[in-house]
Amino acid sequence: MKKFLTSVLCLSLLFSCAELQQVVDSLPQAEGVLSNTDIAAGLRQALDLGIDKQVSKLTQEDGFFKNELVKIVLPEELQKVDNTLRKVGLSSLADEGLKILNRAAEDAVKEATPIFVSAVKDITFADAKNILLGEDNAATSYLTSKTQIELYSKFKPVIENSFSKVGADKIWTNLITKYNSLPLTSSVNPDLTDYVTNEALKGVYTMIAVEEKEIREKTSSRSTELLKKVFALQD
Repeated sequence: MKKFLTSVLCLSLLFSCAELQQVVDSLPQAEGVLSNTDIAAGLRQALDLGIDKQVSKLTQEDGFFKNELVKIVLPEELQKVDNTLRKVGLSSLADEGLKILNRAAEDAVKEATPIFVSAVKDITFADAKNILLGEDNAATSYLTSKTQIELYSKFKPVIENSFSKVGADKIWTNLITKYNSLPLTSSVNPDLTDYVTNEALKGVYTMIAVEEKEIREKTSSRSTELLKKVFALQD
């Protein structure tokens, strides 16, 4: 059986999708042989699992703030603001500023699931084959290419609204004003909305990659029979 599956995979690398379908259709339908539809469905399941298990965590309170993999810290040009405020006894203000950035990201990620669901539904057998036989983060890369532009446009207004809703604009104005009033400092005024939007996107794709790695490397993470069969092909 292992030799048989290997032969099917070799054929998939040599033929177009249409040609491969003809070859597969002509082969004996032995028990356990996966069709193109099965392989595509298995990859959809893997991505859905990543969205359900990992992305949903980011929408919860502290989903970003207490997750060191994705926690949003200050942009490089504001690191000195954070450090300086802590040195002069304003650590609580600095912490509040960081928390606000992460809360905005947590709000924004709630917009992601419908966009991901649409992208996952569109996976073709050619996509699935490339993902299955590709790099360890091939599924995550596929979702990134299909969703990044749309997610940015969805995330940014949510983050802007979140900043306004919780008074982030006032908090950051206060924080930066205090920093700029200190001696021997130069004024800073970064576009925090754009920064947090991009960091939120990075966090989403990071967590999907975590689940993809688990499924690829650990058979125990393949929670359905279809996942077990499909990812056995890449083992």
